Amino acid sequence: MHTLCARGTMKPEINAAVGFLSRFLRVKGHVNDRQVQTFSQSLQDILSEQYKHHWFPDRPCKGSGYRCIRINHKMDPLVGQAGQRIGLTIQQLYLLLPSELTLWVDPFEVSYRIGEDGSICVLYESQPMPAVMPGTAVAGSPSGSGGSGSPMVDSHISCKEELMVLGRASPSKAYNMMTVSS
Repeated sequence: MHTLCARGTMKPEINAAVGFLSRFLRVKGHVNDRQVQTFSQSLQDILSEQYKHHWFPDRPCKGSGYRCIRINHKMDPLVGQAGQRIGLTIQQLYLLLPSELTLWVDPFEVSYRIGEDGSICVLYESQPMPAVMPGTAVAGSPSGSGGSGSPMVDSHISCKEELMVLGRASPSKAYNMMTVSS
């Protein structure tokens, strides 16, 4: 049921994530406009295909870990695949992209964090559409949750907010952040 509907609704989120990553390639100046365009289109296609069965607008945090783009001591395989399509090696991608990046691509919100202790910044945010079928997404605990009355019962809490509620193990550090305007 969700696949076709969800695939159409994930486009703005994927565009925000891809635009954010593509700007890093453009800013460093080692990638020409055609390569950036090919990278962007490839990554959009890869993410759309990857996320199509893992997109749940009625429960935005469900599948968040699966949709998380992560660059640290390992290059995210989806970003690496898009980079290879324009002739960039993993080592070249490491030079062009932040060495520590977490990018959450969730229904209604795309956010990122540079560094393990960096602030979480929102790239894209929208409001969920009202439910079409009244009475289908209401109270009660999500299946398999144990029903302990946790904040996860609110299906509109963002994954970023959930991480903030859990707190962080070490204090924040100041990082230069790239701002994105649309």
